[in-house]
Amino acid sequence: MEVWPRTILLATDGSEDAALAARAASNLAEKTGAELHVVHVVRYLPPHAYADARPKGYEELYHKQVKELLDEQVRLVEAEGGKDAKVHFRVGSPVAEILRLAQELAVDLIVVGSRGLGRWKRLTLGSVSEGVVYHAPCPVLVLRGGNEVWPPSRIVVGEDSSDDAQRAGELAASIGTIFGANVVLVRAYVEFPEISEEVRVSEGILTLEDALRYQERELEERASALEREVGVPPQVRLSEGYAAAVIAAIVEEGGEPTLTVVGRRGLGTLDRLILGSVSSKVMRVVKGPVLLAPRKRGSC
Repeated sequence: MEVWPRTILLATDGSEDAALAARAASNLAEKTGAELHVVHVVRYLPPHAYADARPKGYEELYHKQVKELLDEQVRLVEAEGGKDAKVHFRVGSPVAEILRLAQELAVDLIVVGSRGLGRWKRLTLGSVSEGVVYHAPCPVLVLRGGNEVWPPSRIVVGEDSSDDAQRAGELAASIGTIFGANVVLVRAYVEFPEISEEVRVSEGILTLEDALRYQERELEERASALEREVGVPPQVRLSEGYAAAVIAAIVEEGGEPTLTVVGRRGLGTLDRLILGSVSSKVMRVVKGPVLLAPRKRGSC
């Protein structure tokens, strides 16, 4: 199995979720030997309430506070085992600057907190995390849920037979190997699994039972392929219901730290059942960390 990730970019804003993201990023860097970068983005120098009465040194004080924030984040990273993290400070649109830096560094993984909750919340993250997720060409790990959610001992993967879902499974296998976590492949369907007419004819699929057996075989094949990579057979779950709700329910039933991994959008025959717009729903309904995977291998 390829070593993944090799380069990590942690986007931080000093919030509670960003602190959790720092923990996860440094943890991954420590276990994989990945190069770790930390970035903080501010939109602009916030205006003083009374522009004409701006105190002397106002700009210097502001940048000093930003530096203190970055220094604190680096201390958090080092405390979690992340060594020699490289620090970056950018001014501009948070999404654009994070993605621009990720491309410059050719990172394999971007790590962000789900939302800003501290005094810097208006500067970055929050909705920025979604902007990064849906525009980054590389995987994005979004952290939330408190200290007990990381590291994961269980990984739930949304599976819909698309290329995105296949890449999600590969990334889940990589993380499962790193942390010794169990992997669960989940496929959801509503009323009747969507299967192409060509497959229905060639496989003789006439009833719901036929369709479910076919879906189960496909899931087992995916599981077998991942088993060859991780050495442990993933569990498989085929459940009726809307994808995001099914995934969230399976995540919650484990009662243990769980990472959810989904493709950013489904492109296979089942794309309307799982991923695609479902990935954004998963981001909203799943309480723990979520890893969003593009279909292609490679870096930003």
